[in-house]
Amino acid sequence: MIRKLLFAALLSTAAAAHAGDKPLYQPVPDWVKPAPPIDATAIKDDAPVILQLDTQQRLKNGEVWNYTDAATRAASQQVLDAIGTLKFPWLPDKGDLIVHKLEIIRGAEHIDLLASGAKLSVLRREEGLEQRQLNGLLTATMPVEGLRVGDVLHVVASVTQKDAALGGNVQTLNGVLADPVRVQFARVRLLWPQGEKIAWKTNATGAVPQITDAGGYHQLEFRMPLAKQPEMPGDAPVRYRGPRLIEASSFADWASISKIMAPLYKTDGLIADGSPLAAEVAKIKAAESDPLKRTELALELVQGKIRYLFQGMDGGNYMPQSPAQTWSLRYGDCKAKTLLLVALLRALGVEAEPVLASSQLGDMVPGRLPLPAAFDHVLVRATIGADVLWLDGTSSGARLVDIHDTPPFGWVLPVRAAGAEPIRIPFHPAARADARVDLALDESAGVGMPAPMKITAVYRGPIAQMIHAASQQAGKEDIDKFATTLLSSFYGEGKVVTRSLKYDETTGEMTVAATGIAYPDWNKEEERYRVILDKTLAKLAFEPDRARAAWRDIPVMAGNDGNLQLRTTIILPDSMTKGGAGFTLDGAEKLSDTLAGVRIERTTSVAGGVLTIENKAQGTRMEIAPADIAAERARVSRAKTHLLRENAPAGYPALWQVVETGKKAKRFDALLALYRQDITARPDKADPLTDLAWFHEKLYLRREAIDDLTKAIAIDPDAGTYLKRARLLAELGDRDKAAADIAEARKIDPGSSAAATQLAQLEADRGHLDAALELLDDRIAEGGKEKNAFLSTKATILSESGDKDRAISTIDGAIAASPGNADLLNARCWVKGTLNVGLDTALKDCSRAIELGDSGSAALDSRAMVFFRMTRFDDALADLNAAIDRDPGQASSWFLRGVIHKQMGDAKTGQEELAAARLMQPTIDSDYAKFGIKP
Repeated sequence: MIRKLLFAALLSTAAAAHAGDKPLYQPVPDWVKPAPPIDATAIKDDAPVILQLDTQQRLKNGEVWNYTDAATRAASQQVLDAIGTLKFPWLPDKGDLIVHKLEIIRGAEHIDLLASGAKLSVLRREEGLEQRQLNGLLTATMPVEGLRVGDVLHVVASVTQKDAALGGNVQTLNGVLADPVRVQFARVRLLWPQGEKIAWKTNATGAVPQITDAGGYHQLEFRMPLAKQPEMPGDAPVRYRGPRLIEASSFADWASISKIMAPLYKTDGLIADGSPLAAEVAKIKAAESDPLKRTELALELVQGKIRYLFQGMDGGNYMPQSPAQTWSLRYGDCKAKTLLLVALLRALGVEAEPVLASSQLGDMVPGRLPLPAAFDHVLVRATIGADVLWLDGTSSGARLVDIHDTPPFGWVLPVRAAGAEPIRIPFHPAARADARVDLALDESAGVGMPAPMKITAVYRGPIAQMIHAASQQAGKEDIDKFATTLLSSFYGEGKVVTRSLKYDETTGEMTVAATGIAYPDWNKEEERYRVILDKTLAKLAFEPDRARAAWRDIPVMAGNDGNLQLRTTIILPDSMTKGGAGFTLDGAEKLSDTLAGVRIERTTSVAGGVLTIENKAQGTRMEIAPADIAAERARVSRAKTHLLRENAPAGYPALWQVVETGKKAKRFDALLALYRQDITARPDKADPLTDLAWFHEKLYLRREAIDDLTKAIAIDPDAGTYLKRARLLAELGDRDKAAADIAEARKIDPGSSAAATQLAQLEADRGHLDAALELLDDRIAEGGKEKNAFLSTKATILSESGDKDRAISTIDGAIAASPGNADLLNARCWVKGTLNVGLDTALKDCSRAIELGDSGSAALDSRAMVFFRMTRFDDALADLNAAIDRDPGQASSWFLRGVIHKQMGDAKTGQEELAAARLMQPTIDSDYAKFGIKP
C-alpha cells in the first residue's frame, strides 16, 4: 500500500495538462495511400487472423506521423478475448493520438463504433513500474461492444511524435513481417518532403521498396510479408542474427548524433556551491587524493545511493533530469545517473564523458543507419592518465578492485560537442571472479557412499546485489530453495541441510554457504572405480553448426560466460588403505589454455590424504573466425578426452564390503548425523525421513529404514513411500504387511503400474497365482506403453510357478508384437534360462538384448544363467563379472557367482559372495530355490 501511494504521489507531480492529453477524432490525412478495401464476405475459415496491417509514416518538420490501418479477424473465442478491448498508448508530451475509424465488419455490414458518440477513456497507466519504469504513457481504452466470433475488427489511428531533444531531426524504425507470419495485406510506407535529406536502410533480405516521387513527397513502399528470412546460427555474433529492421533518419552521420546529445550532458554549474552534492564532492576529496580512488567513491555513491527508475515523462526519453533533482529524489535512470556521475567526476578533477550504448545490439551499431534509437543505454567513459574506465551508474556493487572491468556493450558512441564516431569497448578480464566457490567433500566413508560436504560461494557485482535484494524480501523457505538451487551446479547431486546468506557492505559481496550431503558419481570401468572431477572442461561445449553454405563465413561468438573460481578439496576414501593410498588421477591435472573462448587455469595436488583442485574459468567474449572453427572444435574435443578423473585402487572392495567395514569403523556416523539434523530442522516434512530411509537401506539396515518410512507416512501418506515400505517388508518375509501397504498405495494412486507389478509378484510369492495373473491380465488388456512390462512380469511369474508352456508363449507373443524390445528379449532369455529349456535360442536373445540395451547388466545376468545351465561356468563367470562391474548392487549376480565358485571348488570365495547376495537381498535363497538352484 505504501508503495502504491508513493507512486501515486510521483505521478501527481507530473499531472499538468498537455495539448495531447486527450484523443483527437479526425479523418484520415490526405497524404495516406488507402489500403485495399476489406471484403468480409469473401473470408474463408482458413484466412489469416491478421487480415491487414498497413503502416505509413510521414517524416516532416521534425515530426514523425505514424498511421496504422489494422484489421483482425475474431477467428475464435481466444482471439475475441484478446482483441475485445481497444488500447492505444501514446506519449502526450511528444504528440497526439488521432482516431480515424473504429468499426466492426460483419459480412457486408459495417458497424461504426463511434457513430453513437462513444469515446475512448484515457488512463495514465504506468505498466512498467514493476520494471522500474516511469514512462509517462497515456493509454486510451474502449471495450468493443457487440463484437462476435467471426467478425472483423477494423481500427485506423495515428500517433504523432516530435522530440525536442532531436533538434528538428527525425528518426523511425520498423520491424518486418516475414514468412511464416500470415497476413492478407501488409505494408510499410515511408514518405518525406522531396529535397529533404533523409536516409533509409534495411537489413531484411528481400525488402526491396517501390520508390516514387509524387505530391511533393519522396516515397518508399515495402510490401509484406517478406519471404522467410535466412536462419542464422544461435552462436553467431549479434550483427548476423539481430532483428530485421527498416530504418530512416535525418541524421547525416554518427557525429551529428553525438553533437546533438552533448548539450543535454553539459555539467557547468550543475553542482552549486553549498549544495548537498557539493558536500558529497568535498567528502570524497577529503577522503582520497588518488583520482582512481576518488572515481571509485563517486561511482559507489551513484550506484548505492540512487535507485534505478526509468524516467520517460516530460521529454525524458533523451533528456536527463538534473543532478540536483536526482540527488533529491534519490532515483534516476541511466541518463540521470550518468549526468550525475559525469558532474561528480569533473568536480573531482577527473576527465569524464557520456557514451551512448546498446545493451543488447551493440555489435550491430557500425552497420546501422545513424539514429539515436540505435542506443538504449548511456554510461560514462572516464580517463585517468593511461587508464580508460567504463563506469555504469545503473550497475551495482562496484568496488575499486573492479573499476577496470569492461561491460559487454560492444560499439558505443561518445557524446561530445565536437562530435564523435562509434568506438568499441575493448574486453578487459574482470579483476574478481563473479563467483568464488570453496567446496569441501569428505569421502572417507568409501567409494560409492554419500559424502558430507561444506560449500561456500562468494558472489560479487550485480548478481550479489540481486541475491542481497531477494534475501531481504523473500521468506525463509524461498531463500532455502534459492540457495540450494544456486549452489547445486557446483556439487551435482546432493542435499543441503543448513544454509546461510551474508552480505558484506564493505566489499559488496554476498556469501552463500551450506552444509549437506553430496553423492559422488563413482562408476566402475575396466575393473576400477572412477569418478570425473572436471567441473570446467566437462561442461564446455563447442559444436558450431556451419554445414550450410550460407553459414560458412559466419564467425562464432564464444566465451560469453562469466568468471568462476572453484576450489575443491576431497578427503579421499579410507575404506581400503589409510589416508586414501592407492588413489590416482588421470587426465589434465594441470591446465592453462583458452578453449572455445574460455580461459581455463587448473592445478591439482594431493597431500595427507586430501586432494585439492583449483579451477579458474573466465569468458573472453572472443570471436572465432570461420577459418579457425574446425581447428578449435578439434582442440576442444581433444581436451575433453582428458577430463580430470580420480581412480580407486585396483581391487578396491565391493560396496557390501565397504558397508560392513564402515559399520565397524563407525565411518557413517557423520552422515547419519547430517540426515538426522535435516529431520530436526524440518519436522513437518517427509522427505528428510525418506532420505534417511534410503541411506539406512544402503547400509542394509532394513528395519531402521522401515521405521523411517513409517514416520514419513505419518506426515505425508504418499503412494511411493508405501511401496518402498512394502518392498522392504517383503524382503524381510513379512508379506502380509507388504500386501497391506500396497493396498494403501493403490487407494492413493489406483492407476500405479509400479503398485500393480509389485502386488502381482507378491501375490504369486504368497501362493495366490490366479490373483496375480488376473491382476496382470487386467492391466495387459488396457494396453498402453506399460503393456510389455506387464507381459514380461506375467511370463516371469508363470516360469517361477513351473508353467513352462504358458510362460514361453506369453513372452513369445510379446516379442512378436515388439521384436526389437531389449527388455522383452532379456525376459525371454531369463525365462528359458530359469526353466532350463531352449538354451541355444536363449543365448541369442540375451546377446541381442545386450547389443540393444543401455546398460546390459540385467541381460548379462540372464545370459550367465543360461551359461550356468549349460555348465559353461567360465563363460557364466565372465558375464557375471561384467554385470557386477556395471551394477555392483545386483544381488542375483553375486548369488549365482557364489554358487558357481562353490561348484568349481572355491568354497571360501563362494561363501563370501553368497553372504554378500543375502545381505543385499534376504530372500535370495528362496527366490533361486524356485529354479532348483541351491548353493
